[in-house]
Order: sequence, then C-alpha cells, then structure tokens
Amino acid sequence: MDVFLRSLMLRREEVLDFGKYPLAIPAIRNLERLDFHPQVTFFVGENGSGKSTLLEAIAVAAGFNAEGGSRNFNFATRRSESDLHQHLRLIRGVRRPKTGYFLRAESFFNVATEIEKNEDAMAGHGGVLHHEMSHGEAFLALVKHRFWANGLYLLDEPEAALSPQRQLALLKSIHNLTQQQCQFIISTHSPLLLAYPQARIYHLSEKGIAEVQYEDTEHYALTRDFLNDRERYLRRLFED
Repeated sequence: MDVFLRSLMLRREEVLDFGKYPLAIPAIRNLERLDFHPQVTFFVGENGSGKSTLLEAIAVAAGFNAEGGSRNFNFATRRSESDLHQHLRLIRGVRRPKTGYFLRAESFFNVATEIEKNEDAMAGHGGVLHHEMSHGEAFLALVKHRFWANGLYLLDEPEAALSPQRQLALLKSIHNLTQQQCQFIISTHSPLLLAYPQARIYHLSEKGIAEVQYEDTEHYALTRDFLNDRERYLRRLFED
C-alpha cells in the first residue's frame, strides 16, 4: 500500500543559522531524514524536545492551519508557529488523501469556536457543539464525526484531555481508521497510545532523533516500574 507521506527531509543547505530557534533544538538541528510508517508514526520525548514543533511544521507544510483543523481552515488567534515548515521537504506518495485534520490539544478551543461560526463546518463535524462538551468528549466527538476514510491525520498530544479509558477508545478509533487507508502522525506522552502494534516510534532528545521500540521508551519503562512496585518507587522518589 502506498502512503500519503513517505518521509521528510530537512533542507539543511537552506538553513542560515542553526543557532536560532527552532533549529537550535538538538533533535531538529540533527535532523536529516525521517521515514513515516504507512499507518501510525509516533514522536515521543521530554517537554521541550521539539516533538510538537516538528509535528506542527509537518502539518503546515502539508497544507493545514497552524492552530488546527482541516485544510479548509484559515484563521489565526495568535500567530505562534515557527518557520520550520519552510525548511522541510515532504516526500509524498502517489495517492493523495481525500481528507485530513490537524488536531492540537492546546488550540482545540479556538478550532471549536471557528467551527461554530460556519454552517458548513458545523455540518461537516456532525452538527456537534464542542464547547458544550468536556474537552475529552469533544476530542472523541471530533474523531467520530470528522475523521473519515482515506485521510491524513496529525495529532498533537491528543491524550491531554482523555482519561485512560478514553485513550483506549481513541486507540480503537485509530485502528479502525487505519483499516480504511488512513495515516496518522502523532506526538504523545501516553504509553497507552504508544502501544499501537507495529507503529514507528521516534524518540527526540538532546542526542537527536532515533527510532526506538515500544519497550525501550522511557514512557513504558517508567510506567512499568511504577506499577510493579509503587511503594518502593514513591519512597525512593521522596527520599531523593
């Protein structure tokens, strides 16, 4: 199966200053090429590692609004995106997505407001009033009513508003959509989401970007150690 996005490359020859944000971020500074999984690719790393910055740049380079939404959205509550997208080259597959969406947790409120301003957008989102739901309910309603087959979906920390049970519901929705020729690129801290079978996981750190296995992620290891011996873990944590 061909994919919508095969890979990305950083146009390093066009960069004038690697000491300037966001190219000064180690993971971005050392970036050359990343290959995407045909179904699900994850970016993981500590806060400030650059995973959301990279995902945002991919979204903008792919034609999405920086604050989120579909390619038909064009608004700016407060411009905050970096210029990294200008230095990225996306290598696309032969197929083109019929739909797509960029979901970022921190600006979904703004997207929901824009949806309610437009009758066509409301209809395309199932007529749902996202502001009348909890944050988590609104996320899942968006996936249910607006994520369709043959789509490219970029999700920035979608677990931010979701309980563990709702994260599993999202995982099931992602799986159902991958069976309908969809491709996902996701920035996350969630060990539940990261467990998606055969997904490609990239870890962003001070050393750069490296592909890792699920069991080798800090998210999995820390959660496993904590749950295996909670009292010992807490005792050691508080003593330190």
